[in-house]
Amino acid sequence: MTQGPVLIDLENAVSPVTPADAPPVPDPAPDAPTGRAMQTMAVLAARRPSRLGRFFWSALLSLIGFAASVMAWNFVTGLFERNPVLGMVALVLVGAVLLAALLVAIKELAAFARLRRVDTLHKAAAAAIATADLGAARRVTDRLEALYANRPDLSWGRERFDERKAELFDADGLLGLAEVELLAPLDMAALREVEAATRQVAMVTALVPLALADLIAALTANLRMIRRIAEIYGGRSGTLGSWRVTRAVLTHLVATGAVAMGDDMLHSIAGGGLLTKVSRRFGEGMINGALTARVGVAAIEVCRPLPFVRARRPSVTALVKRSLTGLFGQGDG
Repeated sequence: MTQGPVLIDLENAVSPVTPADAPPVPDPAPDAPTGRAMQTMAVLAARRPSRLGRFFWSALLSLIGFAASVMAWNFVTGLFERNPVLGMVALVLVGAVLLAALLVAIKELAAFARLRRVDTLHKAAAAAIATADLGAARRVTDRLEALYANRPDLSWGRERFDERKAELFDADGLLGLAEVELLAPLDMAALREVEAATRQVAMVTALVPLALADLIAALTANLRMIRRIAEIYGGRSGTLGSWRVTRAVLTHLVATGAVAMGDDMLHSIAGGGLLTKVSRRFGEGMINGALTARVGVAAIEVCRPLPFVRARRPSVTALVKRSLTGLFGQGDG
């Protein structure tokens, strides 16, 4: 038996939703804070100079050095011709300047050597963890103890590590013990530096309405923070060494897009959403502070002689809340 057509009553059916019924996508506010100072500072610091620019500056510095040396030679020989005593004094002073320049160069080379030592140790530890090589892990911990042999603040940790390291027979456990006993105090000191720099950048951005003040504050505070973090972990650096570490940190951040403000940035900051509606300057201060915390975490990862094994990687959100809670408002809890 064939069934006839079926009539379905669509009077009471719900009409389908069409694209025209969808609410419009809200446009971002034109004056929303973006952390312009920190993003500008990161891009400028991470930018690699062109070959033509490097050639120009090298040639210019060589010309200036050559001209200065000729002027100094003519100055000393001229004084010798007029008065041998004055010529001798000038010769001694020029020699003192050259000696000081030599000592500065030696200090910079030693700083580069320390940074290279820490970087090599970090890579060796990562390789030992990846291959689960206990022998390589023991060599890493021996080098780590040698690196901190002259640190009185780590003497108690070294003693505890020496007592317990023979009990462990796996690479992860041995490096985790070294991380807990030797690096835990250094991690706390590094986090305090990050929090201090975060507060400073946020306060200057929010409270000083001068042009370029936020950019200058961000640059100086981040340079000082990165240098202090390198010193905490044993990679004391000179002027050129500090700039090298800074470029390595900021290049990594720019390449990964970590200096761009995400949608979760304001929500991770105490009272961020409400405060940015009240004052754009305070919103910029919070964003610049949060981006400074990101730079600090990246600096810890670059300067730390061991990767994070047992300890957890510092949370940017937690750092920002500890740094800015009470400064701009009360945290979310």
